[in-house]
Amino acid sequence: MSKSTRILICDDDPIVHQSLSLYLDNEEFLHDSAYDGKQALDMIAREHYDLMLLDQMMPGMTGMEVCQAVRRTSQLPIIMLTARGEEIDRILGLEMGADDYIVKPFSPREVISRIKAVLRRTASAPEAVQEEKLTTLTYGSLEIQPERYSVKLGGQSIACTPREVELLYLLASHPGRVFDREQILSRIWGYDFFGDTRTVDTHIKRLRQKLACDEMGRAWDIITVYGVGYKFEAMA
Repeated sequence: MSKSTRILICDDDPIVHQSLSLYLDNEEFLHDSAYDGKQALDMIAREHYDLMLLDQMMPGMTGMEVCQAVRRTSQLPIIMLTARGEEIDRILGLEMGADDYIVKPFSPREVISRIKAVLRRTASAPEAVQEEKLTTLTYGSLEIQPERYSVKLGGQSIACTPREVELLYLLASHPGRVFDREQILSRIWGYDFFGDTRTVDTHIKRLRQKLACDEMGRAWDIITVYGVGYKFEAMA
């Protein structure tokens, strides 16, 4: 896997590039360096990368802005690197579409471990897609097109992050089934995701807010099963 895997490091600190490069070399990962968001986006447009390590706090374009820009056109795996460790910053990074989140100062060995975990998850994604047999789901005015990462209400597109679409599709493709938070983390973020169950609650809250305009007479609902998790209920 590693000999043909290319990593993009985007960070404005040369020391971060130096330390990570040594460990990436030891693992035989190919890697390139970008020192600001615009340079990273230009490089992604020209080259194929299997994963990006993205610093959140950079001058010019922030890591959040870069992540949002990438997610408009690509599902490139992204691991956010940041000196800010507050939970809200971590949650925001994940909501913008990041696959994982590491707080500085970090151990380069930990970064390598996270990279391998995300790449394993990415490599297994085609099998999961085949197994699930993704199809468009329709419940009244709600339409979910998983292959296009599209959610529509009454024909109008709803701006959702990739994780929000995946979460909604997971629940909606199994109407009536209760998923606990650990199951959702495993199915959406991967079995070795380094997060906690509050990530799921935050994503459910944001989905409900975005889809609230369909509350009157709708043919579905996302229901909290207290002490357990969540389920998608299709109305008769």
